[in-house]
Amino acid sequence: MSMLRRFIRVLRDIAYPKICLGCKGRLDAQSPEEYICSRCRLKIKKNVPPFCHSCGRHLEKDNRNKNICSACLKTKLHFDRAFSPCLYEGVLKELIHEFKYKGKAHLAGPLSRMMADFIREYDFPIDYMDFIVPIPLHKAREREREFNQAEALSRHIAAEFNKGLKSSLLIRTRPTETQTGLANERRFLNMRESFRVAKDTDLKDKNVLIVDDVLTTGATSSAAAAALKGAGANIVFVLTLAN
Repeated sequence: MSMLRRFIRVLRDIAYPKICLGCKGRLDAQSPEEYICSRCRLKIKKNVPPFCHSCGRHLEKDNRNKNICSACLKTKLHFDRAFSPCLYEGVLKELIHEFKYKGKAHLAGPLSRMMADFIREYDFPIDYMDFIVPIPLHKAREREREFNQAEALSRHIAAEFNKGLKSSLLIRTRPTETQTGLANERRFLNMRESFRVAKDTDLKDKNVLIVDDVLTTGATSSAAAAALKGAGANIVFVLTLAN
């Protein structure tokens, strides 16, 4: 690096210091790919086994002999199984908010790495998935956010594991009310028949991996899985960053 370029970088770092997205403290300018400090990184809570065989959440002791959580016992979900590496709280919740609502699309790389690490650590059956499908946004919402966070995560996962990415396969048929703040039953009603599969798509006997950022009740992923299975898909798994 030339002396002039080094001088310009120093001036830039002074004028625009890198800030941890978790605690807002200053980051080391020598680490260009860092987005949170080491202390905040350690605060990201992992989703640990045993997992519910439906929604993928950690199973409490009372439900371990059933392999399914009490919430999933009461709810019909159309996907076969969901998986998440982290819990949607604290530092990670803040990072997802920055990523999703504040246009920080560059976070797709580091956030998707958590998902890729989970796939490797828990022998997720990625080899049996024929392709990856991100949860689509309605066109109006995508224009508002300027990108689809699920597609951004999917792109990295697909590249990491050499999988096909079908970003246009699922179509959002109508603008739905935001799920934030809705009661569980309302979430499922809100998402009912909100997806369809693109015309002339052959999904017969295909295994599909749906990718999204967060799984809460599972209403969105379940509605997407219903559309895929209605078009002939065999197994539909869901992978989200957090639950």
